[in-house]
Amino acid sequence: MLRLPIQNPKWKLYMKMEKFNPGQSMKDRMAFSMIAQAEMDGLLGEGGCIIESTSGNTGIGLAMMAAERGYRFIAIVNHHAAEHKIRMMKAYGAEIIYVRSDYPEDQVAVGEREALAEKLSREIPNSFFPRQADNPSNSEGYYSTLGPEIISDTEGEITALIGAVGTGGSLSGTARKLKEFNPNIRIIGVEPEGSIIFGGKGAPYYQSGTGNPANVDIAKNVDYSVIDQGLKVGDKEAFNTSRFLAKYKGILVGGSAGGVIYKALEFLRRRDDEGLMVAIVADGGERYLNTIFDDEWMTTRSLIDTATEEQLQQWIQR
Repeated sequence: MLRLPIQNPKWKLYMKMEKFNPGQSMKDRMAFSMIAQAEMDGLLGEGGCIIESTSGNTGIGLAMMAAERGYRFIAIVNHHAAEHKIRMMKAYGAEIIYVRSDYPEDQVAVGEREALAEKLSREIPNSFFPRQADNPSNSEGYYSTLGPEIISDTEGEITALIGAVGTGGSLSGTARKLKEFNPNIRIIGVEPEGSIIFGGKGAPYYQSGTGNPANVDIAKNVDYSVIDQGLKVGDKEAFNTSRFLAKYKGILVGGSAGGVIYKALEFLRRRDDEGLMVAIVADGGERYLNTIFDDEWMTTRSLIDTATEEQLQQWIQR
């Protein structure tokens, strides 16, 4: 974990840097858990084919597992998947299938991806569709690994956890372990503005691999019983936080992580109590060099926001 120095002297903020996993994101944990359980349940065996709908990071984890265990892997993606992620999946031997591309670039075709994955899983013999959104092994992968790691890394001093919510497995699984250790630990979920997990009206957003669009059912892995508070973050705040951390702290984090860190800083700025918060940083910024770290890409989409940078200057110690 990496400590981010903040202006509030009563709180410590640590970032759990998941980009140091073998597949360079937190989704490795989920991929291993789902595949291992499928093998134990007899759902996946020699010569099998894994098929999954993905925005990229889950696909990379599954592609890595498939390569190591000798399975075929088909990733169903849409235009929200970063090109770097596509190339990583291909490097592991994955087959890439794009769903229809008539969506605006700030909308994600989750429903179409999942429908195609379901169809192919019926047509291809000896295939396995993990259904990450509703697969309990998703959440279990974090309950059994990330939760214990955070408790150990903080020597049990953690008082708050904040993380992005999409399928819900990472935050909910980790939260279950932390709540068992100390039920008073506060769990905060973050989703993009336009996502509907914590209510509100659905709308387009650019943040990838997180949130839930309005036309898709909320994942069964979202466990509201262990999430104390849900927050929303805009694309401008998320992406400009990622850019700020790179420019002023030499830390590359992905777009959803930028949103999590922004909301963590906002949450802590005026608190009078004392505590230790851990922010889950799902992946690194290396996967977004052609998007959120590209000035032209940000400018043409009106996402550059100097107000966010000015705010961060007040919240983070130089």
